[in-house]
Amino acid sequence: MPAIRGTSVDIPTRDGTADAYLAHPDDHNPHPAVLLYMDAFGLRPYLKKMADRLAENGYTVLVPNVFYRHGRAPVVELPDFIDLSERPDLFRPIVPLIRALTPELAERDADAYLSWLAACPQAADGPVGVTGYCMGARLALRTAGTHPERVAAVAGFHGGQLASDAPDSPHLVADRITAEVYFGHADQDHSLPPEQIERLDKALTKAGVRHRSEVYAGAHHGFTQADTDAYHPEAAERHWRELLALLDRAL
Repeated sequence: MPAIRGTSVDIPTRDGTADAYLAHPDDHNPHPAVLLYMDAFGLRPYLKKMADRLAENGYTVLVPNVFYRHGRAPVVELPDFIDLSERPDLFRPIVPLIRALTPELAERDADAYLSWLAACPQAADGPVGVTGYCMGARLALRTAGTHPERVAAVAGFHGGQLASDAPDSPHLVADRITAEVYFGHADQDHSLPPEQIERLDKALTKAGVRHRSEVYAGAHHGFTQADTDAYHPEAAERHWRELLALLDRAL
């Protein structure tokens, strides 16, 4: 494996400064860029490990703290391991942060993140890949739809509320996406029922988007996150295979 350099960086936005983690091969060469959107538990050591793994495969990876308007990470203090019994208490302060990140703010931030990557010496010229987890899957989908000229690959894993009845549901940007799309859904996920999966697939198909949407049997919401009790090792490794294959094809 190549040596990896991981550093903390600050990204200027229209609303302040977003703290973030940047990982890349430590070889003084630019590499294709990947924007990794966090889950609701935020920018923390395990997400940095995920960025490092992508960097080991030849990518420059940016993981922003999307809750930066409320403070630098960790915005909410977390235990080293998150189990189901703790989730209600943990989510009490997190839910207002999620609701405060409106689609308009998320799209504005995406522009700042992508602009920062375009100027980053460690990031190669050309299109970027975007991946997201849980709430980050929604952000990834929106970013692909609002910046089609920049995003060539987008992936989302155990995303919730991707195709709801809301007037600003993320699936409504499908007709603007030019990237190749992959979704890995959990089959035991109340935040994305089968009817939303079907609605998302129909929207992508109608828009002519090259995409694949798969349901991971036996996986719960959060199955990629090894610092939680939702972690499913086989599903997580499948996610890595699909994500890396997508990025290798598109970037």
